[in-house]
Amino acid sequence: MELERRLAELEQRVAALEGGTTPAEGGGTLGYRGRVTLGGEPVERHVDVTPAHALHLDDRPRLEVLAALAHPVRVDIVRCLLGAGSRPSTALQEAAGLGSTGQLYHHLKALTAAGVVEQDRRGSYRLRPEATVPVLVLLTAAADVAGQLRS
Repeated sequence: MELERRLAELEQRVAALEGGTTPAEGGGTLGYRGRVTLGGEPVERHVDVTPAHALHLDDRPRLEVLAALAHPVRVDIVRCLLGAGSRPSTALQEAAGLGSTGQLYHHLKALTAAGVVEQDRRGSYRLRPEATVPVLVLLTAAADVAGQLRS
């Protein structure tokens, strides 16, 4: 399945490069790239896709990620993990201003189910390295759409 997806993406990119699509058909490319240091380790990600490919992906997984990031407490948890790397649950509970571990685990469950956060050892969590740059891009893109990046 992964091989088929990658082959279809390559075919789309070659067709776009050869002029096989027009802008009205979803031609062009979009993407993002980033390099950050998290917990002392560099994390790098680079993605380029055609608009047609991006728009034809299954919506359920991406909506799960967006829903997981659509809560202020979860963004506080992500912000804490971005700033400090792997953190014990007690530190995350404090950073998010939560009164109980039950509340914390409710939010961690959504973040882990979406693939944003992972447990790295008992009682300690971190951002998944491969999710770090995309999560920062999502938060930055949302700030752009909201008009927060305009000078």
